[in-house]
Amino acid sequence: MTPSQAFKASIGWFHFNSPGGRRQRRDARLILMLHRVLSDDRAAALPHRAELCIGQLAFAQLLEWLQQHFSCVPLEDLLDAPRDGRHRVALTFDDGWRDNAEVAFPLLVRHRVPASIFLSTDYIGSSRGFWWENIGETLWSRPGTPARSLLQERLATCGAAPLPAGFDALPERSRSNALALYLQSLKALPAATLQALADACSQGVPQAMDWRQVEELERSGWVRFGPHGARHGILTQMDDTTLADDLQRSHDVLAAHCREPLPIYCYPNGNHDSRVRQAVAQLGYRRALSTRPGPHRDGDDPLALARIGVSHSMARYPGLFGWRLMRSLAQ
Repeated sequence: MTPSQAFKASIGWFHFNSPGGRRQRRDARLILMLHRVLSDDRAAALPHRAELCIGQLAFAQLLEWLQQHFSCVPLEDLLDAPRDGRHRVALTFDDGWRDNAEVAFPLLVRHRVPASIFLSTDYIGSSRGFWWENIGETLWSRPGTPARSLLQERLATCGAAPLPAGFDALPERSRSNALALYLQSLKALPAATLQALADACSQGVPQAMDWRQVEELERSGWVRFGPHGARHGILTQMDDTTLADDLQRSHDVLAAHCREPLPIYCYPNGNHDSRVRQAVAQLGYRRALSTRPGPHRDGDDPLALARIGVSHSMARYPGLFGWRLMRSLAQ
């Protein structure tokens, strides 16, 4: 933990356990946003993974801590809950990563915590990979490997900046920090370009769960599924025809594979505007999840619901969760 994180964790832990903190979160309804749960905590803790990944041990610790301090409920129950003084939390996972089924699901069942998983349906049951995973892990690999050399050539052709000078000589954590910043800079490239680059360096190993796993998790009663786009494209960048096609395809595929898909949409990358919200509503969705940080409050736009993102550090050190919660509730 860095000195800054240690300071925030101390303040967050003190506030969470103080009378003022307990009063502040009275009737709190928190929707948590997660992505991946890795079996290797050390790998999950590296900066270029830590915002989207949680290690298995840290995730188990998070579930235990949440059970001690909150009522862990299904997402729809939280959204419909009355103001009765209970502290409620609902877990949501974005994308549909395979480790959600293989690593996270057994822990959810063991700790009796329900969850909602929002699927990017084009990836489910395919070997197609998400761009930030394929590109990030290829660049993280040993220099000079054919896949990395080819990717760097193609990135240069696309007009992307090169990796920072001396990248491969940096200590592991510094190199990981540099990669995290570099991946953020790539978001300026068109989505189609990023996916083409990802496909070119794919190892052919499925990153997303398959439909058999979706069926198994839904049948358990602990997990429900909702749409997270078909291609995980930025909806605000799509023209009307492409947007309608993407929304309809994800809706139809879920209806075909799930017994009771959630009537809640989850925007890829959180991007939405009035046009996107209208298109989502026209498809019958009364609620949608954004990435705007904060608790769920009465009067919030139901098509732009706030969530609190959970990183590996927040799962590992509950004081950091308390800090994030303190800041969110104060807004």
